[in-house]
Amino acid sequence: MITEFLTPVRIMNALTTQSCLKIAGSAVLAFSLCANPLLAQDPFRTTNSQAIGDKTEAAFKSLFEEGDYKTANSQLEQALSSEPNEPLIYAMKASLAYTEGDLETLNSYGIKTREVAEGLKVSNPLRSNLYVAVGHFLEGAYILSKEGTVKGSPAALTKLRQVFQHLDAAEKIAPQDPEVNLIKGYMDLMLATTLPFSNPDDAISRLEKYAGPRYLADRGIAVGRRNMKQYDKALESVNRSVAETPNNPEAHYLKAQILVNLKNNKEAKQHFQTALAKPEQLPKSLVQQIFYEHCKNEKRLENKTWNCDAVRDKIREGKGNWGPSELPRLE
Repeated sequence: MITEFLTPVRIMNALTTQSCLKIAGSAVLAFSLCANPLLAQDPFRTTNSQAIGDKTEAAFKSLFEEGDYKTANSQLEQALSSEPNEPLIYAMKASLAYTEGDLETLNSYGIKTREVAEGLKVSNPLRSNLYVAVGHFLEGAYILSKEGTVKGSPAALTKLRQVFQHLDAAEKIAPQDPEVNLIKGYMDLMLATTLPFSNPDDAISRLEKYAGPRYLADRGIAVGRRNMKQYDKALESVNRSVAETPNNPEAHYLKAQILVNLKNNKEAKQHFQTALAKPEQLPKSLVQQIFYEHCKNEKRLENKTWNCDAVRDKIREGKGNWGPSELPRLE
């Protein structure tokens, strides 16, 4: 009984780490659609499309295609007033709050995501179940971040059960839906790479066969293959994602990580540099991590004795929540 109780809590705890919420930024928080096809295109489907509002769609593209967090945040602020019944707005706002370490805002937008989704229960049960699931996920992440694993476990376990209950309900409505399979594929993949003796192949197959948009599916597969140490296959997937979204710094960052594991440090250098080309559009927390790994890679290439922790801390100690317009020198 103790094992059965702790396992889901360990999973939820793992999902709230920075690395897994980077995946969530591409999947769990990349939810769905609205009603008027005249407003914008469906970012998930090529047939039987639905649509989101134009401001929300613009923010989605800025965040997930371009990796421009700063512009996306501004567009989401506009969408809050013009498209207030779109749950994706609140999910993305929660994601941005997490990157800034603002747990109270994360929780506030998580609750709002769930409440708006509950209002769609009759008009669009697919979207309703998906967004109720992500709302519970965000609320569970807040609980564990705020209260810790021991104290927050009972409430987090309840939230986790509700996440899977609503995801399963969405899958029953549309088992081959690209959005459903993107979200559930990412969730299943995170479980498989978190728990021992779990097989991630089903999750990868789901992402390969049914999920959309393809650049997010391929990015998720690349992360899964990287975590499984299948670096050649991971490189194939990330190459497809980079080809489709060449301006996205996180796609280049992921490719750089995979190349480092393949001992191709020279090519990795190019992708680290591309990922850091516009640091002012990224959260400071992300910039400092990319820069740290870039420094470590350069240190190996140049056989230097740089203190990468100290150089990274110069970014961390800067003002504001966004990356600096000028990065520190490696030394």
